[in-house]
Amino acid sequence: MKQILKLAAIALAMSTALPSAPSNAAEAAEFTPAQQARIGEIAADYLVAHPDVLIEVSKKLQARQQAMQQQAYVQSALKAHRLLMQLDGVPVKGPADSKVIVTEFFDYECIACSMMAPVMEKVMAASAGVRFAFRDWTIFAARYPESTLASHRGLGIYRRQGAEAYMAFHNGIYRTGHNEGKLTTEDIEKVATAAGAGAASGDDSAVSDRLIENNDALAEMLGLTGTPGIIVMPAENATADNTTVIPGVVSEDVLQQAIVRAGGN
Repeated sequence: MKQILKLAAIALAMSTALPSAPSNAAEAAEFTPAQQARIGEIAADYLVAHPDVLIEVSKKLQARQQAMQQQAYVQSALKAHRLLMQLDGVPVKGPADSKVIVTEFFDYECIACSMMAPVMEKVMAASAGVRFAFRDWTIFAARYPESTLASHRGLGIYRRQGAEAYMAFHNGIYRTGHNEGKLTTEDIEKVATAAGAGAASGDDSAVSDRLIENNDALAEMLGLTGTPGIIVMPAENATADNTTVIPGVVSEDVLQQAIVRAGGN
């Protein structure tokens, strides 16, 4: 019975590619086809009787895949570092000489971005020495035209009224709680007025569209698949060890740890 269990364990290790599999592969290769078939049957029966093993293996596989994806994101961010540091026209908040840049790709219609907005607010308040850049990536625009309208309005406010008014507009849009098609033109203008903005300028669309197109190309280069997409990295000497890419919503602690890793405080 012990031998049978040992053979089943070997088969299990081989089928799930756990770290112990390579050391057992040579031993398993000595089995006859009939023995290998029997081992497979035993392993299958074992997994049916112990589904918790499959759950554990699934968790390990998922963690491994996430680690590999993170490495791919980071390598893409390192290749795009120079472009990420080109911030002409991009709304930014924080000192120009900051050693750390936090870049967020966002869409005003994105519910996940809405969830991330208060987290960003708190982290910004606690990280005065860090520069934050907000790149409009209107991935919902094909379905919801207000995505583009809000971006044009926000970028126009940044150009004319500056960072403080822009942040009031940016966070104000998310505070409406309207997203995924619920954001309206009235919402946008009400928030813009509250932020101290004047009437929208006719030149907003053309200038903003060029910037949004650049952001779209950059997001594709980074391999981002949705919003929010957050990149935390040093302004200079970025490496795989001090760069973090966050594809989604995270806690304040996770974002703050990424800032510290990049050399911030």
